[in-house]
Amino acid sequence: MTLLRDRDLAHAFDHASRTYDRLTGLNPGYRAGLLRSARRLRLPGDGAGLHLLDLGCGTGASTRALLRAAPRARITAVDASAGMLRRALAKPWPDSVRFLHLSAEELTTVGEGPFDAVFAAYLFRNVSDPDAVLASVRTLLRAGGRLAVHEYSLGGSPAHRALWTAVCQGVIIPAGTLTGDRALYRHLWHSVLDFDTAAAFTGRLTRAGFTGARALPLAGWQTGITHTFVATAGEAAR
Repeated sequence: MTLLRDRDLAHAFDHASRTYDRLTGLNPGYRAGLLRSARRLRLPGDGAGLHLLDLGCGTGASTRALLRAAPRARITAVDASAGMLRRALAKPWPDSVRFLHLSAEELTTVGEGPFDAVFAAYLFRNVSDPDAVLASVRTLLRAGGRLAVHEYSLGGSPAHRALWTAVCQGVIIPAGTLTGDRALYRHLWHSVLDFDTAAAFTGRLTRAGFTGARALPLAGWQTGITHTFVATAGEAAR
């Protein structure tokens, strides 16, 4: 299968935005996992005085997790899908949160940042050039700034691939077909199989110039399927 990329993927998310929150709500631990990953940024003082970036915010579930983890921070949330952003903007938010319609690749061109931390959930397997996006993230972070990536990234065992395929074919794709979004959820299935293993993405972070990169597991059925990756921007980041 050819994966959806760039405008095709943004349009698919636009269409799926109508039912996205309902479908993700069927995933046990979806929001709890996002919150755990956001908390793994270990931001001091509830984020007081910090400027945070939610990169690929979707309908705002990751933004909500970041806000809960750092309620005193200023948060900029961006996404390439106008439809997903409309859903996010329809929800109540404090004045400390703002949303921008931008792709990850565009962010460095509009004068945003620097940021004290970046949170990216379900983003990197969806971009055409993850290394280029990581390089952009590194320039957007202050030296010593923190990165947390929450992503479907398999542990490398055949059992993890088999479980992911079973979940997709038995639950995710049939549900997406009912909402008219079969292509997007088939993309989800294959994008995870094609993406880095947890060890490979940790290595990618290190090669991009981040320090202390490591993969942390998530609980429940997602163990070995979804990971939090944490890392720090080195002194040469700015």
